[in-house]
Amino acid sequence: MTPSRHNTDPHAMDLSTTLGGKRVVVMGLGRFGGGVGVARYLATREADVLVTDLLGSDSLADSLAKLDGLPIRYRLGGHDERDFTQADLVVVNPAVDPRNNPYLTAALGAGVAMTSEIRRLAGALPTRTKTIGVTGTAGKSTVTAMIGHILDTCPGRVRVHVGGNLGGSLLDRIDTIAADDWVVLELSSFMLEGLALDGWSPHIAVLTNLSENHLDRHGSWDDYIAAKASIFRHQQPGDYAVLLGADASRFDLSRLPGEQTVLLADDVPEANLDVDLLIPGAHNRMNAAMACTAARFAGVVGGDAQRAVASFAGLPHRMQLVCEHGEVRYYDDSKSTTPQAAMLAIGCFAPKDSGADQGTAGSGTHVILGGYDKESDLSELGRFAGAYCTGVYTIGATGDRLADAAQGHRARVMRCDTLGNAVGQASINAQAGDVVLLSPGCASWDQFENYERRGAAFVEAILMHNTERPADVAL
Repeated sequence: MTPSRHNTDPHAMDLSTTLGGKRVVVMGLGRFGGGVGVARYLATREADVLVTDLLGSDSLADSLAKLDGLPIRYRLGGHDERDFTQADLVVVNPAVDPRNNPYLTAALGAGVAMTSEIRRLAGALPTRTKTIGVTGTAGKSTVTAMIGHILDTCPGRVRVHVGGNLGGSLLDRIDTIAADDWVVLELSSFMLEGLALDGWSPHIAVLTNLSENHLDRHGSWDDYIAAKASIFRHQQPGDYAVLLGADASRFDLSRLPGEQTVLLADDVPEANLDVDLLIPGAHNRMNAAMACTAARFAGVVGGDAQRAVASFAGLPHRMQLVCEHGEVRYYDDSKSTTPQAAMLAIGCFAPKDSGADQGTAGSGTHVILGGYDKESDLSELGRFAGAYCTGVYTIGATGDRLADAAQGHRARVMRCDTLGNAVGQASINAQAGDVVLLSPGCASWDQFENYERRGAAFVEAILMHNTERPADVAL
């Protein structure tokens, strides 16, 4: 299960093989339903399904409820090697690290076929020529949602299905996807590693940007780039690629004619977009430019695509204005789990007395940074926040590193440890016209189960630290 340089996986089960009666192990159900869709799909196709997870039933209650009534067996609170060696197929959750995993090693040694939800979906789709895949370090969820919004709202709208890393599994809805429908998939680096084993790349591939991420899983920057490269690696003439010119040198795009590859300049997003957006920031204008370009390759007229994306309201926990209280605006950008994403979010707002044209002129930004340590370099983020913001409030496992990097610049730096403390301090210090921004630049797993829970805790803390509930708070 380590990344392969080959186009095919010798242990993959042929998709034409019926699942009826096959012993299939789903490794990793997940507290938030990562394995629910594939488990339901397998059960409805009469496979003998065993779901196994290291977590117990109490932790998995929400996911288990979604599978209630289906003929599925469970082994929870631990794995048993015999389940893996005696299976016909193992479906591995992308969150499972395959490196040196003893259960997957044992399965491979026994010649057991392996796959993942996204690999099974890609092979089951009626056609590859109606697929759009989006990856990147930051912005891939927003670009995926923007493309889906454009295709769903533009004149002559077509049926579109949005899934992958965003929106849940499409596999258990595969029978509803027609050959003329478009499928838009957010693809993580973990998902792409698996798709590379099958020699699969989407018809239209979008790479938003690249910066260091998930090095705790991939091991090195080169390996991370290699995983992302899978989105282009198996494209053929007739396919399309959209990416920044600055990233193009890292990938072999020789299979595609020049007119089928669009290299956008990362410093002039305004040149690619002629409409105003509902969501702030130059990076979101670049996201929209990429989405419109992909939609154009899917047959949408350029002007129609831009008019459609102008009505895109954004995704929860991604630069979401949750309330305004005492003339202070509170933005939830909890989905910001990389330093680059946090710097982009901070850059949406001009510091007081900066004379800058971007963001909200004259606002002071109070940013909350920190969280789980993915071994990324956080020094640039700390320095940037310290120089750009009025206040920097650090939390979680990486809080001290970020605070150290932010010291000595214009911002007041406070080590707050918890999100509640950070919101309280920021609320005290913020003045009328200021912005309080949760954009941690780190994953949430040290203090929260996921970024959604972290965003919800941000809203709860806002309500707790203000004497009157804001009338327009988003819950």
